[in-house]
Amino acid sequence: MRISRKKFIALAGLAGTSIILPGSNIYPYKKGFKGNDINGKASITYRKIKLNLGHTWTISRGSTDFKEDVFVFYEKDGITGIGEASHMTGAGQNAYRTIEELKRIIPVYLEADPFKFYNLTDKVNEEIEEISPAKAALDIALFDWLGKKLNIPVHRLFGLDPDKYVDTSFSIGFDKPEILKQKVQEADPYKILKVKLTNRDDEEIIETIRQVTDKPIRVDINEGWIDKEEAIRKIEWLAGNGVEIVEQPMPVSMIKETKWLKERSPLPIIADEAVNTSKDILPVAEAYDGINIKLMKSGGIMEAFRMAIIAGTLNLDIMIGCMIASSVAISAAVQLQPLARWLDLDGSLLISNDPFTGSRFHDGHWIMPEEPGIGVKEMPVSR
Repeated sequence: MRISRKKFIALAGLAGTSIILPGSNIYPYKKGFKGNDINGKASITYRKIKLNLGHTWTISRGSTDFKEDVFVFYEKDGITGIGEASHMTGAGQNAYRTIEELKRIIPVYLEADPFKFYNLTDKVNEEIEEISPAKAALDIALFDWLGKKLNIPVHRLFGLDPDKYVDTSFSIGFDKPEILKQKVQEADPYKILKVKLTNRDDEEIIETIRQVTDKPIRVDINEGWIDKEEAIRKIEWLAGNGVEIVEQPMPVSMIKETKWLKERSPLPIIADEAVNTSKDILPVAEAYDGINIKLMKSGGIMEAFRMAIIAGTLNLDIMIGCMIASSVAISAAVQLQPLARWLDLDGSLLISNDPFTGSRFHDGHWIMPEEPGIGVKEMPVSR
């Protein structure tokens, strides 16, 4: 794929990917931070909450029965915006690390005019260059506050059509055949299944699922295949068994092999681990048919929107995905639903103790919220 210098410069400017060394501002930490500069009475606090899974979650990198997410509360003018940090545990992320990173970047938000949000992503990147769910949590909380302040849903800030929706897939983690069948039966309300393959018994997993359903299937390999010849054989077999797309089949570093695979694959090849933020898209664009945009990797709603614009310019299709999360992170991602060809927003559907309510799931898809902000409310605590 060739791109003109003029277009590349325009995209690079949109992406805003300049990075400098982290600053040295250290703010005292008690139960949150309070700022008395531009934002006056603005304050930001956070809370860790354990989210329990309905089933043990297994992918190629490991298993878990729960997630510990960190929730952020941006308060100003009597209005509270809510955000969430959900972690990629396989990448070494956890609640403790997120809280330490929040301490570093909360001051950026306290010093900022909340209505001048476009460059906040770049300012935060000056403090923390690497991927951090803490960035996403603050970004989501701010956009939730902005929507509530303006009394409009976040999707209207971006001019998106609330009547456009996309059916979401429901994820099935690796498990024993009898448990797989049980999971599929429990997933009856969902029209599309997403299956985690691990390079172990891949064909047996699909055959087991096909014994109980003929629903469309999408597969996520999580970089699990390393032999391109074997990978193309598997993809051809999958295509004959009702599979629609293949997500991140090979390791991120194997760009040439993935490009070779894409050129021969009967199914679209989607980048997940290969693309985190807007600056990652151009270097790998020739190797994939689309990208999976996740708020927890991009750093929030603003950067996810940038990614969608750049992907469209490069003729890449868009999937909007998620981590295992509550209704906060999912409702934030739903705001961008009209940008997607494919949707994989089932994180809150996989947990058994969602502490929030938000976007409503109906007939296989999420209904775009019309409530101000991202449309979430905290559930009352039972006594």
